Amino acid sequence: MVKQLLCSILLGFLLIQMGYTQEDSLKMSARWEGQASAFTLFNPDNNLDFYFGGRYLPAFSWEAQMSRERLVDLEVSANIFGTAGIRPFDSAITSGDIRPYRAWMRFSGPQAELRIGLQKINFGSASILRPLMWFDQIDPRDPLQLTDGVWGMLGRYYFLNNANIWLWGLYGNKNRRGFDFAPTARRTPEFGGRFQFPTPGGEAAVTYHHRTAGISTLGNFEFADTPEHRMGLDGKWDLKIGLWVEATWVHKTRNLGIFTNQNLINVGMDYTFGIGNGVNVIVEQLVLTFDEKAFAFENTFTLSALSASYPLGLFDNLSAITYYDWTNKNLYNTLRWQHSFSAWTLNVLAFWNPKDAQLPQQQFTENLFGGRGLQVLAVFNH
Repeated sequence: MVKQLLCSILLGFLLIQMGYTQEDSLKMSARWEGQASAFTLFNPDNNLDFYFGGRYLPAFSWEAQMSRERLVDLEVSANIFGTAGIRPFDSAITSGDIRPYRAWMRFSGPQAELRIGLQKINFGSASILRPLMWFDQIDPRDPLQLTDGVWGMLGRYYFLNNANIWLWGLYGNKNRRGFDFAPTARRTPEFGGRFQFPTPGGEAAVTYHHRTAGISTLGNFEFADTPEHRMGLDGKWDLKIGLWVEATWVHKTRNLGIFTNQNLINVGMDYTFGIGNGVNVIVEQLVLTFDEKAFAFENTFTLSALSASYPLGLFDNLSAITYYDWTNKNLYNTLRWQHSFSAWTLNVLAFWNPKDAQLPQQQFTENLFGGRGLQVLAVFNH
């Protein structure tokens, strides 16, 4: 009884804050949905030849829609998964977990919104090699496009000229993300913002984020908690071909040798060739550097990416992504065929990668795709 009373008071307070009156029409709705997936993977170059796994993402969403473009909504979802790796008649391992995937509430008005809780935050102009991958770990080769969320609060305001401003504060996110080489220090807040504005033929943005990098060990180096500033610039333009640039500078306030400053610069383009049903091609070039002095570019890592996608028909699509690591002379190849049913999607992936090497956005996940192999992934959405 007390919980119901508190919920009613909270809902009433939110409605008042959003300008709801008795003349407004309140429409509430709720729904359950989910995504189930299962895969089998064969990789003779791995320690275990066969992997099997399943994942379920159940999600509950609720919204209260009012007139005057005002909305309160929420989403709660979980990530339930398990895998098993076997080498026939020799060895086997299993793993699994249940984690919160999303848990947020949002308050929206005509030109503003505020979202609080466990959520996905991503932005930027690049498509594959993303310097602004600050809060996610999306791998463009992953058919499910999975990424853990971050705990925090995000507010956005949209100006009438299509410019928009983002402000966020994060807390309780200890895992490394994107190109981080150190996790965030425990029990320390993070905060930042982004201003995005229109330009002739496209748009551009400037982004800032502050956090404290936590204690970590990298090689022979040990780092104590260190404040960190991140600055980002990006822009994208449609000039018959799509062009974009995305760059970040990460600066540690203590001298950590070559890890004091980190720069990432991406330049890319895309174009759809009028061949058959249309071949979409994306090309990106990334330069990553670690230096004691800012912008010295003395210790660089260079990576190129080429992506091509071709629709075979209404229900079938063929795509390929190739990376080349110029520093270590490694080539990564992934070819995917996707067939879509009404609620099912079937994906068949063939890959040929270095056995032990990993790409930056893979560095915190299990390396099942090292070497050569084949994966079959079935996805059901309800």
